Amino acid sequence: QAQLVESGGGLVQAGGSLRLSCAASGRTFSSLSMGWFRQAPGKEREFVIARSGSGSTTYYADSVKGRFTISRDNAKNTVYLQMNSLKPEDTAVYYCAARSRGWPSKLSTEYDYWGQGTQVTVSS
Repeated sequence: QAQLVESGGGLVQAGGSLRLSCAASGRTFSSLSMGWFRQAPGKEREFVIARSGSGSTTYYADSVKGRFTISRDNAKNTVYLQMNSLKPEDTAVYYCAARSRGWPSKLSTEYDYWGQGTQVTVSS
């Protein structure tokens, strides 16, 4: 089993930046594809971005492409979500997720492990 611990959430002004971190343990990190999802009040959890275990493949939601980037440091068993040009619409609880296969997915049902979530609030 993999355990995921997130950090970095908080309050930021519109147009600002924020970086979230997710540290994984319990599995060989490089074998996991890692993704970020978010859930705004009253809405279902939606895909944001994901990257393969090797780092060679990245998927993006259209709403964040060009603003958000995902990176991973396999030596530290950590994945990062860099969020730039933040908008109030980005306000949500952000979840780190891991898939037990190295190829990423945009579907939340295909992920096996989840972090606790961290609140990101973007003020207008």
